[in-house]
Amino acid sequence: MNARIWQAVVLCNAMLALGWSLWCWQHSPILALAGFVWPFVVVALHLGSQMLLMRRVCAQRGLLLPPAVVLVRAWANEWLLSLQVFGWRMPFRAQAEADGWSCSPQQPVGLVLVHGYFCNRAVWAPWLRKLKKLGIACTAVTLEPAQGAPMDAMVADLAASVQRMMKATGRAPLIVAHSMGGLVVRAWLNTLSAEQQVAQAAHVITVATPHRGAWLARFARRLPARDMREGSDWIDRLGWPPDAVRFSCWASRSDNIVFPSDLALLPGAEQHLLEDVAHMQLLFDERLWRACLQTHAQLCLQAAV
Repeated sequence: MNARIWQAVVLCNAMLALGWSLWCWQHSPILALAGFVWPFVVVALHLGSQMLLMRRVCAQRGLLLPPAVVLVRAWANEWLLSLQVFGWRMPFRAQAEADGWSCSPQQPVGLVLVHGYFCNRAVWAPWLRKLKKLGIACTAVTLEPAQGAPMDAMVADLAASVQRMMKATGRAPLIVAHSMGGLVVRAWLNTLSAEQQVAQAAHVITVATPHRGAWLARFARRLPARDMREGSDWIDRLGWPPDAVRFSCWASRSDNIVFPSDLALLPGAEQHLLEDVAHMQLLFDERLWRACLQTHAQLCLQAAV
């Protein structure tokens, strides 16, 4: 569903820009060119307003902020990445990169990749390509229903992907979840017994997940985003993750969506707090990638014992 929404947004903007440019060309080539540039400017302004809100909220709470030059760099990089991910990959390439269900005997543990709010499996395309080249079984789930339903409604899609990965490898997978996806993982774990949790989740890595809600979600008017408000009833009912499953949490002080950054960290989990990357960038940060491969290698060694 989210792919169709993004297709409509991108195509509508493209048609408006083209119509404006054709109408203005005879009168003012500069205004015609502005019609093409304006959609890109709107994205930059939107991301910039999120960064400014993040700075204000964190300052009000007395939290440490990265230097302004770091935030500006993060904003610029997030803008370029967002144009690619939301303007092309998610609307038109959701199924372009296939899952990889085969694994080598030396790497028996598979990966289940879970996207965040208003996204789909296409965000994981670079991960899927690299994992398949390394001979690691991998699958990226698209969570449905994407809009208008509570977070719990997405649990079934995640559970089905985990079961398929376990059938392909014979082992519990490493689960990597971005943003809202981490909350869906926790909701899924809550449906399992302690024995099932151990048997179906070898390790969970969350990336910019609003474990204790997100300040920005207060502006949400629809589910599932409304569930992610700080202090929401859904967050309260979710409770803390089970002791049976190990968690690693990644967050950034330059995150323009999930802030303050401490809301993305779980007590008792392995915590990684970065300074210099925004919300989508964190998903493709080389430090995260290396850490995931290291965790995967450790799980494979444990499986061989």
